[in-house]
Amino acid sequence: MNIFLMILQLIIGIMLVAVVLMQPGKTNGLSGFISGGVAESFYSRNKSRTSEAMLSRLTVFLAIVFAVICIIQNLMK
Repeated sequence: MNIFLMILQLIIGIMLVAVVLMQPGKTNGLSGFISGGVAESFYSRNKSRTSEAMLSRLTVFLAIVFAVICIIQNLMK
């Protein structure tokens, strides 16, 4: 059981790193500073349906599963 959890944790860890690296940066850089922020657009109104939102939800899910597996492995020792 412990070997299975270690392998599962390794796979989830690799997936978590990949998902985090696939996400775009959140900063606007100097252009966002000068213009005063993000203008209202179709993209900003429908942000919950984009691939960014899906990647964000997947990151949270994988992080929770990773943490739960860590706790389970600690309790098994």
